Amino acid sequence: MVRRGRRSGLYTFVAVHSTVRGPSLGGCRMWGYADPRQALQDALRLSRAMTYKSAVADLPLGGGKGVIMTPPAGVLTSERRHAALLDFADTVESLGGRYITAEDVGTSSRDMRVIAQRTHHVAGLPRGQGGSGDPSPYTALGVEAAIRACCERVFSSSSLKERTVAVIGLGHVGLRVAKRCAKAGARLVVSDIDERKRRFADELDANWTTPGQALELDVDVVAPCALGGVLDHATVPRLSCRIVAGAANNQLANESVAELLAARQILWAPDFVANAGGIINIAEELNSYDPAAARRRVRRIGEILLEIFERADADGGTPLTAALEIARKRLAVAG
Repeated sequence: MVRRGRRSGLYTFVAVHSTVRGPSLGGCRMWGYADPRQALQDALRLSRAMTYKSAVADLPLGGGKGVIMTPPAGVLTSERRHAALLDFADTVESLGGRYITAEDVGTSSRDMRVIAQRTHHVAGLPRGQGGSGDPSPYTALGVEAAIRACCERVFSSSSLKERTVAVIGLGHVGLRVAKRCAKAGARLVVSDIDERKRRFADELDANWTTPGQALELDVDVVAPCALGGVLDHATVPRLSCRIVAGAANNQLANESVAELLAARQILWAPDFVANAGGIINIAEELNSYDPAAARRRVRRIGEILLEIFERADADGGTPLTAALEIARKRLAVAG
């Protein structure tokens, strides 16, 4: 669904990829696009990824994604931003519960409170409003579990002590991933396009570099935690790591890149598995929310990945093909 908001004048997009397992859950992304077709493409591909993310995590949910299209370089006033959130809420409400929204890139749990003024089909609200709050800590917990599973597979130990990890992107999730790895004893390199975040390198006793340089470092793990599309046929030949596991969505420019990673014997954790902690937490919220139960389910991401790696080896495929096969089978059974 595409609408132009009557309050803000901004376009809002909601894509529902699959409702076969229940209502579709996916975040609301507020981002600058030069062309509405780019925003629509993002909504469509991200909703597809959310479907597979829910299926691999064995959640009774379909996949959806919302996008609020802002000017590519413009800064919204607080009034227009508030209006855009209300416009998006009207779009969500018009779907009658087929789509449940939550926070994503460019939005927060505070924004979910604004959206909740116009629709009940919203998750990730603050604890005081009966929600589970910011899902970022759970996403980061799941990424740590993914990195540990990859280390178990490659180095025969899940310990991160003395492992070298390059975290690319220090946003809500990336910074938490870096902190968790540092606490586990990893040696860190961190990077972000925003030079102001360089201060976090000092706080974490980490080295600082640019995102482009971080991708090519001779480290054990590269953890992409910014926007997607970072792995393609130009960047993968320059990788010097053994593992790629991070929070960013749609890390592969296209699915053939998974084969290139496998050919170079670089273990890749499918992003829609590694970053599923947030949706797993929110799925708990849709019932009777128990944070301890949510953490237990998020930590199972490591077990899920080990199963995927074993299946990929048995079938002679890649982690991507194995993960997609698990997702498709579960969707077929549910359908």
